[in-house]
Amino acid sequence: MGNRSSGTDDAAARPGTTAETNAAANTGSNVGAQLPALPWRVPLDPAPWWAWTLFVAPFIAVPALNSWLWMGARDFLAVGLFTIIGASVVRVAGGVVLYRVEITATALKARTSLLVRSLAWQGVDDIEIVDGSVVLASGKDENEINGIAKDQTVYAAAVMQAARDSADNQPVRRTRPRPGIGVVCVLAYLVLAVGAFLYRWQLV
Repeated sequence: MGNRSSGTDDAAARPGTTAETNAAANTGSNVGAQLPALPWRVPLDPAPWWAWTLFVAPFIAVPALNSWLWMGARDFLAVGLFTIIGASVVRVAGGVVLYRVEITATALKARTSLLVRSLAWQGVDDIEIVDGSVVLASGKDENEINGIAKDQTVYAAAVMQAARDSADNQPVRRTRPRPGIGVVCVLAYLVLAVGAFLYRWQLV
């Protein structure tokens, strides 16, 4: 669930937005009577191959390099840079791809490989469709739900709107992002990256 810039664009700057939003509104009248059982999982396209490649590659490449590099002052710097760059790649590759999005009666929950974020419906000011994604405006922040199956975007937006309307009278429950399984993977990566170097030079 990525953050977008402040919502200052007008409808003219977003081609197709008005028509798609109107379609979602029309669909919402039908969804209201046929709201799926909650929690409902938003159908997402499979994660792109490059996301998995970038996520897995550092786990193999960096420990291998750390166990092979020659020892020396510059090599210590190189090892540190490899570790930092690898960890950054893991974080970025895992953070920009949504692997699971759930609509519940109280909030929308989005899972990346690193974090599970939750957005309470009472904190959502507007829901619209922009370039095939559903954007939830919360004050000056905009949270974009991308990767939705192409023929399911309008329906997903309508379900979100219906869930938001149903949550108007419910108490607000705000939660902070919590770590996902990716955090464990990154910690394991750091142990492998540093441990391979220490073991190679018999420092442990």
